[in-house]
Amino acid sequence: MDGTVLVADDDRTIRTVLTQALTRAGCKVHATSSLTTLMRWIGEGMGDAVISDVMMPDGNGLEMLPKIAADRPGLPVIIISAQNTVMTAIRAAEAEAWDYLPKPFDLPDLMARTARALDSRRAARAHTPEAEPPEELPIVGQSAPMQALFRVLARVIKTDLPVWISGESGTGKSLTARVIHDASDRRARPFVIVGPDGMSGQGTAEQILERADGGTILLDGLHDFGADAQMRALQLVDLAGAGRGPHPRIMASVQVGAVATGLRDDLYYRLAGAVIDVPPLRARGQDIALLATHFLYLAEEAGAHIRRLAPDALEAVRAHDWPGNVRELEHAAHSLAHAGRAPIILKGEVASLLSARAAAAPASAAPDETLSDTVGAHVQRYFDLHDQILPPPGVYARVLREVEAPLLRIALDAVGGNQAKCADLLGINRNTLRKKMTALDIEVTRRRKLM
Repeated sequence: MDGTVLVADDDRTIRTVLTQALTRAGCKVHATSSLTTLMRWIGEGMGDAVISDVMMPDGNGLEMLPKIAADRPGLPVIIISAQNTVMTAIRAAEAEAWDYLPKPFDLPDLMARTARALDSRRAARAHTPEAEPPEELPIVGQSAPMQALFRVLARVIKTDLPVWISGESGTGKSLTARVIHDASDRRARPFVIVGPDGMSGQGTAEQILERADGGTILLDGLHDFGADAQMRALQLVDLAGAGRGPHPRIMASVQVGAVATGLRDDLYYRLAGAVIDVPPLRARGQDIALLATHFLYLAEEAGAHIRRLAPDALEAVRAHDWPGNVRELEHAAHSLAHAGRAPIILKGEVASLLSARAAAAPASAAPDETLSDTVGAHVQRYFDLHDQILPPPGVYARVLREVEAPLLRIALDAVGGNQAKCADLLGINRNTLRKKMTALDIEVTRRRKLM
């Protein structure tokens, strides 16, 4: 064996036996009876593997595992314990110990496990710098649904299970798959995205497997795969687990309810080793402001002007319904970042953008849904977003502004910017119209309108 092993045990005899055996095997050994000393050594970068008892005079070895993983990712820790109950083993597994042995242990067995731990450490160091996981994963969220998603991802990343990722359009299903790949041991290998058009032709499955080279294959938009494409996808999944060489991991991104709307059941059962549901944006209202600010920063890094949302503009973004989910919010933030040079984005600019996007979007309301129903749904959502806390005072005025702004813009557009005609169309005084335009920050250029 070759490497440095850190040994922590309050039993002097065990420290002596392990030090002698590991030294004879060719290792350097640092032994201590103090958990504090062990953690200091680890913090200083010492050691290629750790052997630690659970119950130490100054702490619990299992409780230190999360900190060790955070300070020294990939450092293998072998837990030994005289508390040889099933719960100790379970706790060691939950804390992600590299290995666990009850006392009294078989010395040759422990030596063999230590050798494997050192080999795993050397293999991890052999990865190229490009293969290291990113410091920050590109998913933003502080809400309870996103924290729950992060916990699921943390468990799934460490497995080789196929993954079924479902969610509404624009929620970030493909991004979630990419995060799983980039944080896994396969990150140095290819990440291959296969859409419906990529599953046509003879020999397609074999070609995709060759491209993946033991990495990850994402069947993107599986709900759009026709019958032939689904058959080839099924063949791909079967070949991936049966062929020689490194087996790739298979993931699929699908719209919510895809199985009920035409996907093969057997394909679902093959791919649903782990099922991840990406929450829609309306279920994570706490994240909307965070995401909007995040996307403005990304736009700035890409060359846009430095722009930030005023507090009332941020509130307008947060209160808006985002049927296109995170993708729609990202596009809106990108538009705002490039729409002007002023460092502060005012609420009127946000309202104009959202009104324009709403006018361009296909109608999605039910045929018998009234304007009152639609407004009521938005107002209810606005209250729901505050997570059982009342919104700031002034709800009445804010809601009226949200209704008035698009009404005035659409009416002004219909009459080509003629304020006299617009006032007559709306049935209000022209001076009242002007005051409302000023208050809502509405600017209109006169033009000829063909009616």
